[in-house]
Amino acid sequence: MADDAYLFLLPDRHPRVGAALAAVDDGECAETPAVRAWLEAHEVAASSDRVRILPAGAEALVPQGVECLPVPLSAEESARVHQECAPHSVTEAEAGLVAFRETTQDWEALVRRALTAGVPASRVAELTGLDPRDIGRLSGA
Repeated sequence: MADDAYLFLLPDRHPRVGAALAAVDDGECAETPAVRAWLEAHEVAASSDRVRILPAGAEALVPQGVECLPVPLSAEESARVHQECAPHSVTEAEAGLVAFRETTQDWEALVRRALTAGVPASRVAELTGLDPRDIGRLSGA
């Protein structure tokens, strides 16, 4: 488990804060004995939009006077909570960075495939913005 997150009930007429538990939980968090007991004590279902979750470090955003329950999350769950709680523009930027990472992790194989398919090294450099020397190194030129 990576981080603790904070589960709480959003009071009526309070501005939305955090993410709805149902939007980020794939069933693991809501099915733990502590969370089930907490939900039963508050007489609310995990699917209720009032059941909110905030990532570690954001507990100051829990409305004043509201009871919250720390819950451990896996790294994947923590990432989902952070994404759901982030402003839309931040979420889009983070998605772009993840796509960039995934593309650049195997950029050499991508360039080799293009060269093997017959794309000239100069065109690969033009399309990718890579240094022509790096492309030449991969092509054996």
